[in-house]
Parts: sequence; structure tokens; C-alpha cells
Amino acid sequence: MIKPKTMKFRTEIRIPESKNKIGYQSEIVLFGSCFTENIQQKLSWFQFQNSSNSHGILFNPKAIEKAIVDCIVKREYKKTDLLFFNDLWISMNHHSKFSSPKADTVIDHINKEIIKNHFLLKKTTHIIITLGTAWVYRYHKNNKFVANCHKIPQKEYTKELLNTEEVFKILQNIINKINSFNPKAQILFTLSPVRHLKDGFTENSLSKAVLTTAINRVLNTKNISYFPAYEIMMDDLRDYRFYKEDMVHPNETAVNYIWKLFKETWIDKKDHNLMKEIYKIKKALEHKPFNPDSPKHQEFNIHLHEKIRKLEEKHGFLHFDQK
Repeated sequence: MIKPKTMKFRTEIRIPESKNKIGYQSEIVLFGSCFTENIQQKLSWFQFQNSSNSHGILFNPKAIEKAIVDCIVKREYKKTDLLFFNDLWISMNHHSKFSSPKADTVIDHINKEIIKNHFLLKKTTHIIITLGTAWVYRYHKNNKFVANCHKIPQKEYTKELLNTEEVFKILQNIINKINSFNPKAQILFTLSPVRHLKDGFTENSLSKAVLTTAINRVLNTKNISYFPAYEIMMDDLRDYRFYKEDMVHPNETAVNYIWKLFKETWIDKKDHNLMKEIYKIKKALEHKPFNPDSPKHQEFNIHLHEKIRKLEEKHGFLHFDQK
């Protein structure tokens, strides 16, 4: 009798382990799309040293390039760099979270973030850059590309698709600027698994193809790597049940799965035990007791806080919110 072959109903991506892994002594700076925030939240939850998106969430390569160069040269923004629209002062190079009715508030926020990230980039060990789309918007009034349209009417912009050569040159410039400023930094590119369907289905596919082709062209450069977040979503998970209700963003299950693969390939194995300890403590702190005044729960709290005290003493960079 012929035995049937083992049937597989999905394709799993095999990711080679990084040679320059992230650990608790690493300092990480992240730039890019909303998927950058997903990774940053995981890093922060496990208490890795990191800073994310000095200019807020950014989607296209030109905006990310601008943000990185601003931080490296320590650009100082002034009121003349802002635009007043819809009762708010805004920066076309920044996410709307920087906007405010007061120009001084915007300038202060922007410049503090730039100064902070200037010094972080100088000493960082890893820079994670997540590209979201190759579609860009050119503002008619100054003929410049913007990072965020800030709900200014569409007629005020020209929408353009960057080609592979343009994105390749942008990535090269980013790499060259970082290497000149901090030659020891490991640069990790990712392609966002978020579907930019507002651009259109075909247009989203074109955009992702441009980005992945350009990224592939810079991978032979020293200290440049790629983590296949997009491919994991598209070719491994490959199911709408892994999306949020908007059918655009990966849901919590998908993010956790992608993070699991990131941890296995990019987080130093020697730090996995500490991550497990942090996980246990945080889950214990999140626990809602049925009777918080019971002797059993009081004893549980005493043991938990003692465990936290010892762990914080051993690892000075750890700090747990014990409210």
C-alpha cells in the first residue's frame, strides 16, 4: 500500500537568522509606516531600548529619507516651515500628531524630537526602516513632496508613483547618510504588510513591487538586511482572518505571528529567557483578582513585587509599572 504524502495547506517562510542580532544592550531607532509602530510596541513591551518615528508615522521613501536627514543634520524648524490650515499649524514633513493651534507648540515638539533622535542615531546599533508605499503627493503651492496631506483637498496635490530607480537612489542616500554618521549601525529594511487599497488594488501591487525591487538592490551593501514582514503576511498567513475589519491592517494574531518570527531570527537567543521573565511579570501585573483583599492575593503581590525588585536590581534598564 502506498502511503500518502503529508499534506500541507500553507507555505511557511524560512528566514535565515541575523548575524547582528538585537539584544537588551542594543539601541534601536525605527522609522516608517504604521507597521513600524507594531514592532516598536512589541520592543517597548519587552523593554528593549528604542525610539520610534521622530516625525510620526511615514509611508513613502521620500518622507522617510527627509526625516532621517533632518535628524542627522539636526535641522531646526521655524514658523516659516509650517502651514496654517483648518485652524491648525501643521508641518508637511510630519504626521498630524505634531499639529496644534499654536505654532510654538508645533515647533517645540518637532525640534525636541529631532535633537533627541540626532543623538540616538549617533549611538544606535540598529535602525529599522519600514516602507509602506511608493505613491507620493506633490503639493502644488511649493512643488514639494509631502509626508502627510493633512486633509488638504486632493486638488492641491499631484499624485505620483516613484519608479524603482528613484526609490533605489533614495535608499542609497539613506544608507550613505547613516553610514557617514554612524558606520556601525545595522540597517534593517522591512516592507509593510498593510494594504494601501485607497490607491487601488493594482496601484497597491505596483507600489509594493517598486519598493521590494529597490530594497533588493541595496541588500548587498554592508550592514543592510531585510525582514520579510510583507511576504509573511501575503504568502504564509494569506487569509482574511488575519486582517482587521478594514481588511487592510494585520490584526493582533498576524502581528503576534510576525513578531514571533522576528524574535526567532533577530532577537539574541541569550535574551529570550529574560523576555520570558518580563512576560510572566507583566501578565501577573495585568491580572485582575476576584478578591484583591484576600490573604492569598496579598501574598501573591508580595512575592511578585519581590521578584520585580530583584529583576530591576539585576537589570538596571528594566522598570515595571506596579500601579
